[in-house]
Parts: sequence; structure tokens; C-alpha cells
Amino acid sequence: MDEQPLVPDYSGACVCNIVPALLDPACRVPGWLPAGVGDADQVVLFVIDGLGWCQLQQRLSLMPTLAAMEGGPISTVAPSTTSTALTSITTGLTPGLHGVIGYRMDVDGEVLNVLRWTVANRDARDLIAPEKIQPARPFLEQRPPVITRTEFIKSGFTHAHLDGARIHGYRVTSTIVAEAKRLLRASEPFVYCYYEGIDKVAHEFGLEDHYEAELRATDHLVADLIEALPRHATLLVVADHGQVDVGKRIERINPDVLALTSMLSGEGRFRWLHARAGRADQLIEVASARHGDTAWVLSRDEIIEAGWFGPTVAAAVRQRLGDVALVARDPVAFFDPDDTGPYVMLARHGSLTEDEMLVPLLAARS
Repeated sequence: MDEQPLVPDYSGACVCNIVPALLDPACRVPGWLPAGVGDADQVVLFVIDGLGWCQLQQRLSLMPTLAAMEGGPISTVAPSTTSTALTSITTGLTPGLHGVIGYRMDVDGEVLNVLRWTVANRDARDLIAPEKIQPARPFLEQRPPVITRTEFIKSGFTHAHLDGARIHGYRVTSTIVAEAKRLLRASEPFVYCYYEGIDKVAHEFGLEDHYEAELRATDHLVADLIEALPRHATLLVVADHGQVDVGKRIERINPDVLALTSMLSGEGRFRWLHARAGRADQLIEVASARHGDTAWVLSRDEIIEAGWFGPTVAAAVRQRLGDVALVARDPVAFFDPDDTGPYVMLARHGSLTEDEMLVPLLAARS
């Protein structure tokens, strides 16, 4: 197990700095960007949901295309979860500034499920406007084409992190390549592409046979994208987070802790405890005693001061956090009866272990 949390490198090799490096003409090409990306005529930024650097290194034989690409590991953001990381990638901002501070977060006393954009399983697009949660325009206010799954286009989360982009939907993976090829032939200088398959399979089946089959399929997809590149174009691959195989190791929050808690938010590996009035100090003491053997237990102020969400946390963003966080250090997840789905998720993410925080940044040029 990791003894210390891996805090994001917000000033350097971090997912939040990729889009500024690619799209801001005043930005110097950073040394952590793979060679050849900075002077490419066209770049496809391919975001693979859930492919961690550590998991990739353990299975290089399954992904020969990615294994042959140039680059290395960079850090994602905290929490290491899709909603927060994708918003940091598209906006170029730290979580403390863009405000999508987790998968499930407190918005005026209601817990918003950001990916589904629901409150208590009800559509919240009219109740909580996405632009209220995340007002920054993505891609430095440019309007590049975005390739994403058609079912996601009208979601509240898409509005929150891709508002203003020119979105092109796909329903099957073969059309990802066809859309990318068409856009590149139209001389688009930058194309953003998102694929969620690895993350979905890992959640449902863990990091075993089904996962390895999906890795192989994704590697073929990457190879097809490389083949589609015109001359002087580059495919840049990054992920939003890695994975930890939790299996059925679901840890129930101790009753003594729950007695001091008014609400839970966050997710299984980064669970926020919202203290009852006047009980925050007691809550961290009891939570540390009951769960300190498997988690980093920190107060909101400790996390902010440690820079987990960036050097600045806006006042509105601070209000979306709980009082105490259970951040899983061991391969466990903390149970919340309001945070369940159609199946038990076997692989998870959200915490600050190396397995979750390190992601690949790899490039191939035509």
C-alpha cells in the first residue's frame, strides 16, 4: 500500500496542463510533452477513460501499439475521478478553480451526481444549471471538434465540461476512427476524442479477463487512429485516472462516525463526511480512530492546505466539500447506501494512490 498520498503536480506534468500546452500560443512546449507533439500540424487528443500507467506497465504485451509510443507517466487531479479529471483536461484548470470537485458533491445541501446530473435519482438539469457549477469555457474558449459517445451529448455533465465545442457523436467504436479521419481531412488542427470502454469494463468485471480483452480492443483502436493520421499529424493519448481492484472489499462506515455525520458525498475511495452542526472536530477524531488503518483521514482544511485541489480553492468550490474525507489507502471502498448502481463495482478509483493517480501521456506521429 502507498504510505503517502500522491498529490497532483499542478505546476508541471499534470492532465490539467495538456490543453494549454497544445492550444495556447503563448505557452512554451513543456519538457514532459512527448517529442514531436509541439510542432505537429494536427493533433488528436485521445482520452481513454480508466487506463492507469501502472496497469498499462503490468500489461504491455496486451497493448503493443501503446507500448511502442513515446512518452511516460503524468499525474491526474484529485479526486482521481472522471468528472473532475475530464473537466480539468478540457478547461485547463485545477479542480479548486473549475469546481467539479468530485463524482457526487454537495450543491446547496443536495448531493449532485455529476456524471448523471441527478439529485436523488431525478434529472437535475433544470434545478442545477451546469454553467452554474462550471462556468469556464473549455479549450481556452476555442471551439474544436469533439468526438464522444452520442448518448452523452445532451447530458448535464457534457454541458458542464464541453459547452461550446462542436460535438460529433459515435455509437460504435469503428466510427470514432471514421469521424477522426473526416475531421483531419477537413484540416482541423485539433481534435478531442473520448472513449470510456476500459473504465466501464473495469468497474463491472475488475482487472481480469474481460478487462484484458478490452485493453486489446482499445489498443487496436489506437492503432487504427494512428493509421488514419495524415502527414505531420500526431495522436496524443492520455487517461483521466487509473484503477484499483477493490473486488467485494466494501468497508461500512463505523456507526460512531455516522452518528456524527449528517450527509455523505464523494465516492467509494474518496468519501466525504459532512458533520452535524458543531461536530466537525469530534468527527475527524472518531473517523481517524475507526478508519485510519485503511484510509488517509483528513479534514477539509488539511486537504486544501496540502494543495490536493490546486493552489487556490474558490469559496463556492469549498462549500461543495464535506468536513472530513475518508481517502482509501488500501484496496477498499467506503459504502454509502445512496451511491449504488446495478452491480457491485469491482475496480474503482478516486483516491491518491499511484495506481489511481499516474496516467500515460503517449504520442505517435504519422
